[in-house]
Amino acid sequence: MITYYQAIVFGLLQGVTELFPISSLGHSVILPSLLRWNIDQNAPFFLTFLVATHFATALVLFLFFLSDWVKILRGLGRSFKNREISEDDKYAKLGWLLVIATIPAGILGLLLEKTLKNLFALPILVAFVLILNGLMLLFAERLRKNKTNISTVSGDKQIARLTYVQAIKVGLLQSVALIPGFSRTGASMTGSLLVGLNNEEAARFSFLMATPIIAAAAVLKLPELSLAYESVVLGQILTGAVCAAVAAYFSVKFLTKYFRTKNMTPFGMYCISAGIISFLLIINFI
Repeated sequence: MITYYQAIVFGLLQGVTELFPISSLGHSVILPSLLRWNIDQNAPFFLTFLVATHFATALVLFLFFLSDWVKILRGLGRSFKNREISEDDKYAKLGWLLVIATIPAGILGLLLEKTLKNLFALPILVAFVLILNGLMLLFAERLRKNKTNISTVSGDKQIARLTYVQAIKVGLLQSVALIPGFSRTGASMTGSLLVGLNNEEAARFSFLMATPIIAAAAVLKLPELSLAYESVVLGQILTGAVCAAVAAYFSVKFLTKYFRTKNMTPFGMYCISAGIISFLLIINFI
């Protein structure tokens, strides 16, 4: 099963790595192998545990950006009522951009669910993918620095200027994070940078995108809590979820300030280093 200590470690780890562009699933797969924890990561109780911690993270994100979500939902309501999106209604446009950007990951997640589950048993492969995640972040930053056309518009107004085709591109890149080792935040921020947003706007768009996609995945899987056939497992699940929520709150609070002036380069270097070290250690254990 999973102990309370392990639940706390996993919960804190998920709350941090889900929002930092360093892959929560990647760390969740690699960590047990490095620490020699005998946990069946394909077991229903462990997958349910991960879903619960993800749901806690999504809830924190929703509450953190609650005022923004109120504006977005009202904007979507206006678009339904008027059957159009006014050019000056940035929150209606932002709402539909989020809907469209969420679709690719949702569809691919449902289609590839069984295939992706098998990757949880391959920590050595996930370590290699973590290296690729780091390279992706460095590549995105290099392209961003080479861009010469800097918009005078910023914030939500600039995000709302994205086209629906660009939103699909960001959503497709976000889908890469279905593979453990690739970061959802990192992939969606990379896509956002490639379509012209700066780091602060990319982080904001990524966090807003995360809420529906994480919450939807969690809601679909939460009924599996009934498969946690021993009440003691429910205690570990709740403990992990609370820890994930606390870690997620401080993570999003830090990152929203961090990306105002800084970029993803340090996270790219971390992923490459952590992936290489994990890869070598896992080979040595084998």
